[in-house]
Parts: sequence; C-alpha cells; structure tokens
Amino acid sequence: MSILLNNFPLWAALLSIGIAQFIKIPLHFLAAKKWQWPLMFSTGGMPSSHSSAVTALSTAVGIREGFDSSSFAISAVIGIVVMFDAAGVRRHAGMHAEVLNRLVDEFNHLLEGMRTFKIKPKEEKAKKLKELLGHQPIEVFMGGWLGILIAIVLYYSFYTI
Repeated sequence: MSILLNNFPLWAALLSIGIAQFIKIPLHFLAAKKWQWPLMFSTGGMPSSHSSAVTALSTAVGIREGFDSSSFAISAVIGIVVMFDAAGVRRHAGMHAEVLNRLVDEFNHLLEGMRTFKIKPKEEKAKKLKELLGHQPIEVFMGGWLGILIAIVLYYSFYTI
C-alpha cells in the first residue's frame, strides 16, 4: 500500500483531475449566478481536467525520472494528443450535438403544428445529446497550467521531505 501512496505521478494526475473538476463549480457560479454541482462529474468547461491531468502527470514524471527520460517523452506525447483532442475533435462533436438538438426541437415543433391538420404522426421524442464535450483552447491552456502547478506544489509539499 505504501508503494501506491509513493506514486507521485499518479497522485499528481488524480489530484489535478479532482481540483480542476471542483474549480468548474465556483467558476460557473461566478458566470451564471447558479450553483451547478453536477459539473463536478461532467466533461467540458473551464478548466480542462483532461489537460490538467496529463500535464500534471508529465510534470511529475519529468521531476521524478528526468525530463530527458523515455517515460517523460511518452507521457508528454500522450498529453499533447489528449489536449489536442479536447480542443479539437471533442469540441466539434459538442458543436454537432448542439445543431442536432436544435434540429430535433424544430422537428418536434413541426410535428406539433401538423396536429392541427388532423394528421396524427408518431411523436418522436429524442434524448438531448450532451453539448458540452470539449473545450475552448483557453480552457485547455488553463487546465494545462493548473496541472503543472499542482504537480510542482504537490512535489515540494509532500515528496521532498
């Protein structure tokens, strides 16, 4: 068990995810004046917990094993892919979900209007697609810096004793 507790890169990444997810709640409150506790367990938003996790992991691996190690190179490249995906593919999937949700709403509105013509179409109620999937580039950037900061603070607070 103590081996697991001494795994600095693991704890840096996990702590970074938790802190980034928690930060989303007060940031949303400041913007919308409404507490949204489900944000703790959702994707998307400021800051990117994915970016925070991979940069914390890479930073911790670099501190522990050296920034010239193969382990750091592997974690850094995987981190870059994750961050690119968060700001690219997942962000665009969220944009597509938004358009599809709008189309479903308009289709349902059309069906409601057709009822006045005494046509009884089968009502199509679709579950809304999740629109907040990816991140704006600034959310990825801030998540990345948060991860680096958490790894450094964690290292100097608990692992240099």
